[in-house]
This record gives sequence, C-alpha cells and structure tokens, in this order.
Amino acid sequence: MKVSVAAVALAFALVLANFADQSNGELQEGFYKGKCNVDVEKIVSDIITPLVGQKPSITPALLRMQFHDCFVNGCDASILLDGSSSEKTAIPNRSVRGYDVIDLVKAAIEKSCPGVVSCADVIVMATRDAVAASKGGWFSVQTGRRDGSVSLAENVNLPGPSVSVENSAAIFNSKGISTEDMVHLLGAHTVGVTHCSFIKNRLYNFNNTGRTDPTMQTELAVSLKLKCPHTSTIDNRVDLDQGGSSLAIVGEPTSEIVDNSFYKQIVIRRGVLRIDQALALNTLTKDTVNKVAISSNDDFLTKFQHAMVKLGAVEVLTGTQGEIRKSCRAINKS
Repeated sequence: MKVSVAAVALAFALVLANFADQSNGELQEGFYKGKCNVDVEKIVSDIITPLVGQKPSITPALLRMQFHDCFVNGCDASILLDGSSSEKTAIPNRSVRGYDVIDLVKAAIEKSCPGVVSCADVIVMATRDAVAASKGGWFSVQTGRRDGSVSLAENVNLPGPSVSVENSAAIFNSKGISTEDMVHLLGAHTVGVTHCSFIKNRLYNFNNTGRTDPTMQTELAVSLKLKCPHTSTIDNRVDLDQGGSSLAIVGEPTSEIVDNSFYKQIVIRRGVLRIDQALALNTLTKDTVNKVAISSNDDFLTKFQHAMVKLGAVEVLTGTQGEIRKSCRAINKS
C-alpha cells in the first residue's frame, strides 16, 4: 500500500506538535519519573507523614501556604523567597508557617536529585501528603511547575476572614476556580485555626452594634466569649471546626481531621469566621454547603481533592519559564 507524501508530512507534523507540547512543559502526574534515580514523591511522603503525626498543625499551615502562594503570581513558590519587601512581609502572610518544613523536604530532594525539582512542586506535594496524613485521603497531584523570581509584599491582595461571599467568589473566579470549587476549598478550614482578634467583632460589636453577630449560634457565642474575653490582651487560638470529637475516632478532635464536619457546623450556625458562616447563608453557596453537609465524607474528600488540584494549576510557570531554585528562600545566582 502506497502512503502519500501529504500523509507522511501530516504524521510528522503531529509528532513534532506533540514533542513541542512536551518541550513547552505542561503539568502532568508523575512529571519527575525518569528524571531522577529516586522516587521524588516518596521522599516527600516519608518526611511529611511522620511530621504530621507528631504535629497535626502542619496540615493547616501547608494548606494555607499553598493558597497564599497560588493566589499571588500563581503557584510559583514566590511566598518562600526571603527579602525585606518580599511576600512574606505582607500583613496576611506574617502568620504563615511551614517554611522550615519545605526547607527540610527540599534539602532531602536536592541531596538525591539536585537541580531538578521545583520549590513550587514541593509545596503542592507536601500539602497533598499532609492532607493524606490527616485522614483526607491520598490523591494524585500534577507536577512540572517552575519557580518564580518576583516576590513583593505589594502584590499580596488576599481575601480576609470578613470578606463577603460575593467578593470572595469574584476573586476565586478570576483565578479560574468556580464558586462551587471555592466552597470545597474552604473546607480546608476543617483543620484551620484563627485567633480571638479576628472574631472579637463578631462576638462583641458586630457591625458596630455593640452586640453579637445574630447569625452565630448562641451556645457557640457563649463558648467563644469564654475563650476570648472582651478585655483580654491574650490572643488565644480558636479552631475553625467546632465539631468536638470525631464519631468514628472517640477522643480525636475533628479539628485535626480533614472531613466534612466543618460544613455540618456552619449549617447549624456554628461558623467561627464571618465568611465561613456566610457560606451557609448566601444564595450563591448555601446549596453546595448543604449538599456537602449531608453527603458522605468520601464524597466531600473527592470534591476537595479535585479542587486542590485545580488550585495547584493557577497561573503556573512551566517549560523554560522561571527556574528550579537550589534554595527555596532565594533565587539562583546568575
């Protein structure tokens, strides 16, 4: 059978196009397979899993770090860069933790596979493993990100705890994340914490009324006022998931488990942050909240994991863009 020159040319063009796509670099699962003589993802897991077992607060710290990184210049590890005016110095980022954990993982990877794995990918892989270690289930993440070189405090503009649902949705939508996925991502608050200073207005002077936010359950308000006295100067920590102990694991607080307890709380007006409670009341989001609250935990975890993958793909650098930092805290010296 004769093959036409045109057919051969077309086939060759398709091969070249496919090669070009790979060269330009796209996020993909297992990006580092064949690029290192070690299993990069196993290195990350072997460090993160026992650390979370010793210190469960690592999980909310890394979840928050990934969100704060991806929403400023995309998921490019710019939040990790040191500097007098870097993103770290911005007010919303001054309480971000987990930098030492990322340093630990990066150092281990560099020892076995130097100059190959980006800090941006380390954040995503470490966060995934922290979620899994907090009973949130393991899920595949895409890798192949490159690290950015710009980190400025002035670029940090993140939604705060009192942002309206409409404004929050607009910000998420501008990053290519749907309002429904926003609701699932905010499920990260199931392991989150805040401090009294962020909720005292809801407890004592909501909208300058001198009263408690009427959308907060009375019993919760009483409990939180004991933890956050009006005149106290001590800024105590407060769990965002007020679900008490897990029914499945007696004595284990749900605030240390990635589950759908958070949604069950906010539908009965036990949301701690203003935005959390608003999710259950606003017409844009309440139907999604109610569905998650009454659905199985496995169903929530699947949706949460999918949303995390979408978050990890926001405005990424790939291919020849950016660089692979040797140290996550500084750009490479030219």
